[in-house]
Amino acid sequence: MAASTGPDAPAAPQRLYARLTLAALFWGGTFIAGRRLALEMPHFVAAAARYGVATAALLAYLWRREGRLPRPSTAQWLAIGVLGASGIFAYNAFFFGALGRLPAGRAALIIATNPALTALAAWLIFRLRFAWWQWLGVAVAFGGVAIVISRGELATLGSGAVGTGELLMFGGVLSWLVYTLVGRAVLRRPDALSPLATTTYASAAGLAMLAAAAAFELPQLERQRIGAIEIAAIAYLGLFGTAVAFVWFYEGVKQLGAARTSVFSNLVPVFGVLLAVAVLGEPLLGSMVAGGLVTLAGVSLTNLERRAT
Repeated sequence: MAASTGPDAPAAPQRLYARLTLAALFWGGTFIAGRRLALEMPHFVAAAARYGVATAALLAYLWRREGRLPRPSTAQWLAIGVLGASGIFAYNAFFFGALGRLPAGRAALIIATNPALTALAAWLIFRLRFAWWQWLGVAVAFGGVAIVISRGELATLGSGAVGTGELLMFGGVLSWLVYTLVGRAVLRRPDALSPLATTTYASAAGLAMLAAAAAFELPQLERQRIGAIEIAAIAYLGLFGTAVAFVWFYEGVKQLGAARTSVFSNLVPVFGVLLAVAVLGEPLLGSMVAGGLVTLAGVSLTNLERRAT
């Protein structure tokens, strides 16, 4: 039988792997574009602009893919509201707040702890069984971030090494953790919307919250500081760093499964650091390299599946 070649045919593995790698690259690039906007615009205005572009793109793709816009029930709208409040509104508030104070590369390495923290939360909430190497992985991942934050001098952690920027980025990690866990529960319900529809409506809900907050910041917006670079950064964040990356990631989950697809998320901090050095000219410190490698090793250990007995 001839292989399907229509627009909805499954992507060949090589093409899918390339898309997942590009999705990680696009997510890594959000730290560079976000850093630029965080220094030039009020943060909620920047976040609302990002999700205005992203939501429009996602709605158009959802209509094309499913042929309609699903109508969520009241219960589904409540869950969508929680997703929008955590993964869109709160995450972006912390994200832009942190990038207004931290170099993009450091922020990218801090958020690399998210998979390990998510696994730990799943153990606490869902009582998933942890093997000894997974516990070790959690400890190693946070040890790596400690190296990054302290610039290799761990003794300074209790004396000012953790500043407002670092705390805000950890707030972003926690808000994304809530989004991930709630999303997992929502998508496992028998009456669940598709992942694409859930993501699209969560983006729309988060956009409404961001727009309400941005309205109070508009008087602070200096329009003369918004040029071609800032407009390009908004377009990048909305289209590539949000809409395209999410669609490709969910294609990977559908065809490869969540475990195999999540491996590609380990590339996000790598791309974030490399792009910060190449595009923004940020210094590449030895502590960042060492701490990043230790963090990625810990995350990899945490996400190793229990060996068959």
